[in-house]
Amino acid sequence: MSATCHISGCKHDVPAALAEQKVCILHFTLSLEASCAEMRRETALGNAPQDRQRDIMKFITTNGESLARVATSGLHLTDDLKARVLSTFLTLMNLRENLDRASMRTPAGRSGIFR
Repeated sequence: MSATCHISGCKHDVPAALAEQKVCILHFTLSLEASCAEMRRETALGNAPQDRQRDIMKFITTNGESLARVATSGLHLTDDLKARVLSTFLTLMNLRENLDRASMRTPAGRSGIFR
């Protein structure tokens, strides 16, 4: 028994890997892209506290795993959807890279991270 996406007006099915989120692949990737853009802006200056950096890392890991499960689940994906999934992976990777760069710019004494 498959559920449909909970986004108003969307009639796409929710894959098993996204049952917890209750959204289709398209809306999942759009949501991830928007969240990553917000977090990139937040971390761009390197002012994000260590707790927030950990939360962002957990976000990247959790959603990257969910996206990987969807992409490798055997569902038939259109070429456009495959491109969107790959683009979203790249967005997650770029967020991780931005987070790493921002933490490198922060003086060691202020971040609480020892290198």
